Amino acid sequence: MNISKSDIEEKLELVRPFLAEDDGNVELVDITDKGEIKIRLKGNCSNCSMKENTIKLGIENILKQFYPQISVIEVK
Repeated sequence: MNISKSDIEEKLELVRPFLAEDDGNVELVDITDKGEIKIRLKGNCSNCSMKENTIKLGIENILKQFYPQISVIEVK
């Protein structure tokens, strides 16, 4: 799979303003050859009870619009 970190960072910029509203952010940790986008939630997002929704319905949903074959995995 040929997705660059800069491509994903560009797309994460679409999500960051929403995370910032709750004093949160997202860090791109890695992109695997299997299309797994590994992220780390930062700030208030890292401890939020709704973080699974943020990942699946927010971050992954936006990234899949551009890269339908990926999956997003949270790492600590």
